[in-house]
Amino acid sequence: MPPISRFKRFDARDLICRGTEPFPEVRRRVNALKPSEGMVVVAPFLPSQLVEKHGDEGFAAKLERGRGGDWIVYFWRKSV
Repeated sequence: MPPISRFKRFDARDLICRGTEPFPEVRRRVNALKPSEGMVVVAPFLPSQLVEKHGDEGFAAKLERGRGGDWIVYFWRKSV
């Protein structure tokens, strides 16, 4: 896992509240990560499909419960 200072943050809650699917934006941001970077996604529910999809594509993930039932997911490229 890269150092936390190398993680970019994306809060998907606003998009979801507006009825917008956040997956395309999350995917774009995760795919743009450099090998030494990671991304933090904040969501109002456990985004298990997102974790599974990116896991199949070579990304590792760490899940944490946030405040008020939110989920915090850390994504980074697995070491080769």
